[in-house]
Amino acid sequence: MNTGEDNNELPVKKEDLPEGVILRDHVVDGIQEYDQRLPRWWLCILMGMIVFSIIYWLVLDDRSYLGAEDGQLETKLDALATKRLASSIDVSNDGLFWEMSRNPAFVSAGQSSYEANCIACHGKELKGGIGFNLVDEAWVHGSKPSEIYVTIDKGVPEKGMQAWGTLLGQKRIAEVVAYVLSKNPGLRASNVER
Repeated sequence: MNTGEDNNELPVKKEDLPEGVILRDHVVDGIQEYDQRLPRWWLCILMGMIVFSIIYWLVLDDRSYLGAEDGQLETKLDALATKRLASSIDVSNDGLFWEMSRNPAFVSAGQSSYEANCIACHGKELKGGIGFNLVDEAWVHGSKPSEIYVTIDKGVPEKGMQAWGTLLGQKRIAEVVAYVLSKNPGLRASNVER
């Protein structure tokens, strides 16, 4: 095996090569190296692709328009946030309930559940009636979102409020809590002060 350059033993002689082919004078591991230019058609395609990629990157690849004009991006991000919140309901995490109260999908679903089940006692405007006022700062059974959840879930039988946990389920109760919190922004400030 020849590992260095050896000009004395060339397997192919220059006289045997076709016209225009140049052969280098060194041999490494029994392999001789041709020294010639690439074909013009190959170089033209290469340079054309380089120019095209630069033009595409600078001019045509303007991704700022995707969803910017009609709000599609924000809609898709809200849908993703809703799915993430729906799959990660932690009833002891007050911050999660506040995040849900800013999500329009949760608030809308909570409003539907509230109107179907809670209006009779707490009124359409959440100002009370048979049940307590839900938009003031006086909360008898706790004003933290996790406490509101427990109140809805377990009910308050001595005051006449039934337990809604078995009827509504965890997700729908969380949506109702999000709806109540969205209608009572002063409640967050009072919870932060504690």
